[in-house]
Amino acid sequence: MTGADKINMLMKEGEGLTVEFKERYTPKIDRDIVAFANSKGGLLLLGVDDRGKIVGENLTNKMKAEIHAIARNCDPSIHIKKIHQEGNIVVVEVAEGDEKPYGSSSGYYRRLDAVTQKMTHREVRSLFRETDNISFEDIPCRNLSLKDISLMKVKSFLREANISYKVSKANLASFLTSLSIYRNDKINNAGALMFASKVEKFIPHAESVFAAFKGTDKTNIYDRHDVKDDLLIQFNEAVAFLKKHLNVRSEIRGFDRFDIYEIPLDALREAVVNAIVHRNYTINGTSIYVRIFDDRVEIENPGGLPEGITKRDFGKSSVRRNPIIADLFHRMGKVERMGSGIERMRELMRDTGLKKPVFEMDAFFRVTFYRDPRYSLKTEKLQKGIEKTTQKTTQKIIEAITSKPDITQKELAAVIGITEDGVKYHITRLRKKGVIKRTGPDKGGHWEIVNGR
Repeated sequence: MTGADKINMLMKEGEGLTVEFKERYTPKIDRDIVAFANSKGGLLLLGVDDRGKIVGENLTNKMKAEIHAIARNCDPSIHIKKIHQEGNIVVVEVAEGDEKPYGSSSGYYRRLDAVTQKMTHREVRSLFRETDNISFEDIPCRNLSLKDISLMKVKSFLREANISYKVSKANLASFLTSLSIYRNDKINNAGALMFASKVEKFIPHAESVFAAFKGTDKTNIYDRHDVKDDLLIQFNEAVAFLKKHLNVRSEIRGFDRFDIYEIPLDALREAVVNAIVHRNYTINGTSIYVRIFDDRVEIENPGGLPEGITKRDFGKSSVRRNPIIADLFHRMGKVERMGSGIERMRELMRDTGLKKPVFEMDAFFRVTFYRDPRYSLKTEKLQKGIEKTTQKTTQKIIEAITSKPDITQKELAAVIGITEDGVKYHITRLRKKGVIKRTGPDKGGHWEIVNGR
């Protein structure tokens, strides 16, 4: 793959953990240089705006000297691997540092998904402690080679990330390199977790367990689903399981129908992604758990708060336990930027009028969502009550139409005592069942009772 082809690929992928767009050169790129050195290294593309549009930048000897001087003046000095012109873009390649943390005159910075973020004093101290420890996701996966990577899974990732790039066996290595999961002819554990054809062959404990229980404890289980596959499939299967077992109601707004789950799906998705991104994958014999009870939903992952975050800081700052995996989920639009997921869960529950989620953190991290008592208990008594209410409403509509065939939906709402959207919902059900039909236009027509009624 030529340099131009690689840059074209990166442009299509967009900004991420190891790629930053800058419209033009300024000395403030010291922040991005430091952030890349403190993370996985990366490329600064000068002459590209935030939308990925090329606006152009020309590399001069003066600019090149200034960039090298900026890197040398960092503490410790940072190695710039290469600075070169590629078409109308200036490419600055920064290597991952081996003397972390690095700082500039502006402070200490790191990459968080596709954002360069200033580090707190506590995060700097944490990085000092962790310098000698390579994370599990970045360790080369033993016996995993390119032939064990599923092109189908890579293409699924590209679709989710809305990246128009044609990946093949010929360019697979270059593509995986751009995602920070292929280095020195080896694929790391993050690559195995995301793209291996048989994930369980290489990381046996990488699984999620979903269970639904009768009652409010773990005594009676009535549905269980275990998933041993890549992390995107685990995410999608978790959401599907939640949708299967949570109650949903429908609202008609205008001419459209909206399904509304008793717990906001966006809050649950945030919790599932959080469990995947922050799971401690070094702990064998454990799984990600999704448990559904009559009164609550629990989502749990192995590993408490990441190093550098205390309970006092929880929800205010974010440290990614697995930054490569976090970046991949960010590219797919599954992760909010800059660690806003916890507050987003709280806001979604508050806006829905439900109890705020409860977060517990010890050897495991657990978030509990409490279900709405009006919809949560799937008892026979409740179901009969719903059916009885529906039957009464249906009977009232039929009686009103019989006495006044040209009655409008607005008039029906007033007579029965429900909203117009409620009338539309019941009218639609009756028409689908063939109980009533409309004759003539909307204005000037009338209703007819059919099927011998």
